[in-house]
Amino acid sequence: QVQLVESGGGLVQAGGSLRLSCAASGSTSSSYTMGWFRQAPGKEREFVAAISWSGRILLDSVKGRFTISRDNAKNTVYLEMNSLKPEDTAVYYCAARGSAVVSTQKQGYDYWGQGTQVTVSS
Repeated sequence: QVQLVESGGGLVQAGGSLRLSCAASGSTSSSYTMGWFRQAPGKEREFVAAISWSGRILLDSVKGRFTISRDNAKNTVYLEMNSLKPEDTAVYYCAARGSAVVSTQKQGYDYWGQGTQVTVSS
């Protein structure tokens, strides 16, 4: 089992920045793919970013604004979010996948955190 705990969400004005963290514990591995998803009210949970040793992927609408990184020594993955927009408002979830093949599909992830709220005001 893998436990994931997100932190770093909050309220920020448009154009501002936030850094989300996700600490993993349990039977985690540096070979796992770690991902970030988000879910806005009334919408489906959507892929945002993922990273493994084989590569990283970002949602097109966040490219150039968001960066995903990980510190394997700390079992932590980060999502640096800059130039935030009101449409980035959502609950952000960290997820882990027991494969080094990066995936954008939420069905491909085995473990999920509880989520952290990000609200961007206009």
